[in-house]
Amino acid sequence: MSDGHEQASLAGLSDAALLHRLSLRDAAAFRVLVERHGAVPHRVALRLLGSVSDAEDVMQEALLRLWRLATGADRHAAAINSPGAWLRQVATNLSLDRLRSRQRRPDSGLELTEIADGAPLADAQIEEMERSGAAQRAIARLPDRQRAAIVLTYYEGLANAAAAQVLELNHKAFESLLVRARKALKAQLAPTLAMSLDSQLERNPHDRI
Repeated sequence: MSDGHEQASLAGLSDAALLHRLSLRDAAAFRVLVERHGAVPHRVALRLLGSVSDAEDVMQEALLRLWRLATGADRHAAAINSPGAWLRQVATNLSLDRLRSRQRRPDSGLELTEIADGAPLADAQIEEMERSGAAQRAIARLPDRQRAAIVLTYYEGLANAAAAQVLELNHKAFESLLVRARKALKAQLAPTLAMSLDSQLERNPHDRI
């Protein structure tokens, strides 16, 4: 059977079945998993790092770790309940490591500071700023974990509990982090987008936290 036909025959298998085959070093099963979930680490890393090349590096490293872990033994494969969630976790950690490395360099760019006052930013407001191109620039200025909180909840669509697990925080600590992140975004963008934000707040008076 050709590689293409073999891969097509595996396309209908569940993730769990593919992970089992991967534990037996089935390269075709790995390719199917990459097709299904390979975009996840790239997407997360691109949002957190703002660099296509860095995102590609993170994606490759995350996928390599999936291969190494899953092919170690069946018990390792069983520990990966959801390849997409596992890859998101790995990509987030790898990206945060890269952000910390950047900050240690003299020419690392913007100095990131926390801003703790101001009203939290609503999802509808982030959508408006995303259209203007301002949101990504503002997110890039957030402290690392605040940036990750926004990316995981808004862009990845995770519930607070799931995002807290990715960042290894308890629920209360994560909610506090997310509130600070949204306040920081509003504080950064208020001078240039005050009118747009006020309009969004009138239409969306209740923030989702």
